[in-house]
This record gives sequence, structure tokens and C-alpha cells, in this order.
Amino acid sequence: MQTVVTPVGATASRSARDPLAIDRAGKDRLTIRDLRHSYGAREVLKGLSFSVGRGEVVGLLGPNGCGKSTTFQILLGLVMPVSGEILLDGAAVAPGDRRLRSRVGVVFQSGSVDLRLSARENLLLSARLYGMNREIARSRLEELLRFMELGDRADEPVIKWSGGMKRRLELVRALLHEPDTLLLDEPTSGLDEASFQRTWDRILSLRDAKKLSVLLTTHRPEEAELCDRVAILDGGAIVAEGTPSELKARVSGDVISLEADDLEALARDVESLLNLKARVIEERVVIEHEKGHALIPRLVEALPPGRLRSVSMRRPSLADVFVKLTGRSLRSSVEEVKS
Repeated sequence: MQTVVTPVGATASRSARDPLAIDRAGKDRLTIRDLRHSYGAREVLKGLSFSVGRGEVVGLLGPNGCGKSTTFQILLGLVMPVSGEILLDGAAVAPGDRRLRSRVGVVFQSGSVDLRLSARENLLLSARLYGMNREIARSRLEELLRFMELGDRADEPVIKWSGGMKRRLELVRALLHEPDTLLLDEPTSGLDEASFQRTWDRILSLRDAKKLSVLLTTHRPEEAELCDRVAILDGGAIVAEGTPSELKARVSGDVISLEADDLEALARDVESLLNLKARVIEERVVIEHEKGHALIPRLVEALPPGRLRSVSMRRPSLADVFVKLTGRSLRSSVEEVKS
């Protein structure tokens, strides 16, 4: 029986203005429509709609507390939504439906492998929980351990491993039962740059080789830029969606960062002397301009002596897009949630 979760007297619907909610002619493996959830009086999901195509990596970018992890918990049946609809290959399924869970591999934000066991022991235990044939499981886990470059240390207790190795082991476990969709909750949180790159090399290789669909959450703009499509979340709602290039095109031209002892005074000077919008973001004054290289000499000449300490220019990032859409930086939003 197909189940759609909707409040009494209401129907699950999708907005024609929301590009994420448009059915893409059967190309989507996983579709979420109008997902809503509250914790008491606090509404954490406000009509979330998005889709993940076959062989596509979709990222949910936003600060901690914006509803990303709650969305994953609903998909897995750990939390029941107030309303909304989940479709798998176009057919409605209930949150945590067996058909969905059997086809999904999950890596949670917090590590969940048994540190006292070896990698092989962890994987064989998972295979038993999935009801896999022992010989098939052994063959599959050896293949995946080689692919993730973990085979030579697979018999050590996992407690001896680095954070990057543990994260790759979580990926191996998620792939063991050959799912067609991966759910990754902050998959590179806490990893150094080398481990970050190695993990993403594996994710993109799997997407290409297996047509694997990947839905991930992240608060790292550099991670979101590796996705095929990105949905930017703020306050439980999607505020923008598109490819990384499409989203970055929303920021005009170049991003100029100015450093000074008095940032508020510097921002006022920029706005009054040059008639430009200036924002104080992360201990810098930030300006968007089509031709940054031409603006910088004008800035230096127009500002009072000693006002400016340094100036730099770069191309826009998804972090800049978040600032433009919300008026806050991703970093400051994370700090607000923690405080």
C-alpha cells in the first residue's frame, strides 16, 4: 500500500514556481514534495521540495539547525513528518518504507562503526543485519575495501584508524548491500584536506561507474560546489536551487574584500563616497562589482588615508551566494545555532 503523509483536509501539492518540485519526466530516483515538520512550536521544515536524479549528486547546503538532518531522519523513518510526500521512482512511499531503506545506503554525521572491531568484522556484522549471503558479502566487502584503499589495514581495530579512514569505512558499509542511492549527512565533517579530496574522489567515481544517486547535507560551500545540483536551505526552507555555476551567477562579477581597523566606518565610507553597497561579513567589508580590477584603484584613491588595511579580489563562491540570499554568512549562522 502506498502512503502519503498529509494533514487532515489538506492535499500534498507542489508549487509551479519551485524548480525543485517539478517532476522531470521520470528521470528522478527520489522526490520530496512539501515536507513539513515541527518540534513543538518550532517549525523546522517549511514545505521542503527537491529531487535527486539517477546518477546525480545533490547537495543540501545550509548551517546547522536549518533542517538538513531532520530531512534525513524523516527519509529513514526515524521521525514522522507533519505532512509531505516521498516518491521513489515516481511511486509514493511512506517515510522509512522497506522499499526505500533496502535501496539506500546511509552515512550519518556521527561515526557509528564499532571501534573495538576490525573493519572486516564491522562489515561482516552489517552484512548479517542486511541478510546477505556470507560468501557474497565477503567478496563484496573485499572489493570495496580495495576501492577505498583500506584493504591492507582491514584486520586492525578501527580505533587505530585516522578520521578519514573511518569515514571511508562508513562509506564501504553504506555500499555493502549495493544500494542505488546514498544519503550522506555531513560526510567530510572534521576531515583534513587530503581525506576530503580522497573521499570525494570515491563518491564521484561511484556516481559515474554505478549511476549512483547521492543526496548529501553540508555546511561547507567548497563541498557543495562538487555537487551536480545544490539546494540552499535557510530556516527550514529552500531559498535557491541550481547547479553551482547557476547559483554563483547570482553574485555580480567579482567579490572584493577589504580589511580595516574600523569595519563599520569603512563600510559607510564605501557607500557614501562610491555609492556602492558594502556588507560587514566575517571581519571584512565585502563588495560585489562587475569589474573588480577597475574598482580597486578607485577605492584606494577615494578612501581616507589609513582607513584601508588590505584589499583582495576573487570570484564568487557559494558562501557569497548564501550571504546575498540571507544577509548572513554560513559561518556566523553556524555560530548562532551553537550559541
